[in-house]
Amino acid sequence: MGRENQTSTFEFLLWGLSEQLQQQHILFLIFLWMYLVTVVGNLLIVLAISTDVRLHTPMYFLLANLSCDDILFTSTTIPKALVNIHTQSRTISYAGCLVQLYFFLTFGDMDIFLLATMAYDRFVAICHPLHYRMIMSFQRCSLLVTACWILTTVVAMTHTFLIFRLSFCSQKVIPDFFCDLGPLMKIACSETRINELVLLFLGGAVILIPFLLILVSYIRIVSAILRVPSAQGRRKAFSTCGSHLSVVALCFGTVIKAYLCPSSSSSNSVVEDTAAVVMYTVVTPLLNPFIYSLRNKDMKGALVRILKGKVSFPWAQRLLQRK
Repeated sequence: MGRENQTSTFEFLLWGLSEQLQQQHILFLIFLWMYLVTVVGNLLIVLAISTDVRLHTPMYFLLANLSCDDILFTSTTIPKALVNIHTQSRTISYAGCLVQLYFFLTFGDMDIFLLATMAYDRFVAICHPLHYRMIMSFQRCSLLVTACWILTTVVAMTHTFLIFRLSFCSQKVIPDFFCDLGPLMKIACSETRINELVLLFLGGAVILIPFLLILVSYIRIVSAILRVPSAQGRRKAFSTCGSHLSVVALCFGTVIKAYLCPSSSSSNSVVEDTAAVVMYTVVTPLLNPFIYSLRNKDMKGALVRILKGKVSFPWAQRLLQRK
């Protein structure tokens, strides 16, 4: 198929959700509810951090970035899925598919890199508390987040360009509810060896290197906590890491199940793969605000003040005072 003709008229069919009409109505309501809760929950986290001076610390700065990323991540896939269910149309254009793939990879990888950065933050806070403010300054945190965005952009552009060079023939049914690397490579009618090698090494590095960094950070953290003489001090130190550990386990558990565990071609396996992808793309961003708010007294206090209407923006007040 010619490149010009493929980019202008070619469409994919997203076939990852149920074909039964009654189940589609239920899926629409479930996906809509989960999307709204995800967006509102993560926006509340960002609002709480931006309006409470006590939360203006490196840990919460990184958490605010994670919440913003989760909103963008779910907005890449769920709105299109909702539109397709509502209109009974499963099509997505070739250009739209590549754009969705690029942003899905960008925001998905950003989630993983931010979790690794947050693990480093906890490592510095517990293992080097006297130098914490100097090491994790606002400039250093901003530099780390910027580096994460640059890395994810490069990785996403690499994968998207390699998909762009592939040709797609008559088989254009994607067994998923959004455009992802694996399903797109399976339906390509040109050679995908380079794509597979890049996915294996680059994609594996994106998952495994942050995971190893998190693992090493927490080995050092646990070792430092166990040297604390008082039981109360150990509990307090562990409590500062509990929320992050829960999110790490949820994120990497679903990523490994969705992308690193081999699957067969049976219908049960396809259903399991779809469920794992839904867990990673929808459920994990949904649960993150609850995990961080329910396990954190400062965050709960800030959210309560927002719900009571006691909202103030310190940066705006400082700006007005300068004027």
